Amino acid sequence: MSEIKKSTVAVIDYGMGNLHSVAKALEHVADENTKVVVTSDPKAIDQADRVLLPGVGAIRDCIGEMYNAGLVPSIRKAMAEKPFLAICVGIQSLMSHSEENGGVDCLNHFQGNALFFGEDHKDHNGSKLKVPHMGWNQVKQVINHPLWANIEDNARFYFVHSFYVVPENKGEVAGTCNYGLDFCVALARDNVFAVQFHPEKSHKDGLQLYKNFIQWDGKP
Repeated sequence: MSEIKKSTVAVIDYGMGNLHSVAKALEHVADENTKVVVTSDPKAIDQADRVLLPGVGAIRDCIGEMYNAGLVPSIRKAMAEKPFLAICVGIQSLMSHSEENGGVDCLNHFQGNALFFGEDHKDHNGSKLKVPHMGWNQVKQVINHPLWANIEDNARFYFVHSFYVVPENKGEVAGTCNYGLDFCVALARDNVFAVQFHPEKSHKDGLQLYKNFIQWDGKP
């Protein structure tokens, strides 16, 4: 009887990100044939079946550490070839540019920018809203996608961010949220999916999204 080959999910470690909680959440929903590895080794990323790019903190540090660790070629290769998920600042790192830290060029996988909510961000009634946007908010699913499987439209996810992405191609928007304005919180193109919220902090729906990712073949 032939042994079933284990599928590997690589969580990229570039020194920025909530790696422990992300890996634990993935392991919680993984089956016995899925192995989750946290790695900073480009070769391990190249050999993985699926790749997850986490991110917390300031975008200049995130992008800088990716380059300093020599991981950008492997990140680009993974985005071209296999199921790839970016979370939180990870989605911002995939844009062309971010306003944060005085302006930072990012990886330019999705054309568009990450913009600041602003110090004087207000709701539709003119009341001031706290920035960063922190806590639970509903996500409207804009497209049908395998990563939304078994997650109800307008399910609530957990956010912590001061910047939001504005893609040039509105057809790449997979989910939106409202916090004073309607903004993009999920992007999808081919085998790449990216979200602004923290799935690992979003209880059952966040775990479902990770489960969907582990089962995803990379097709829209």
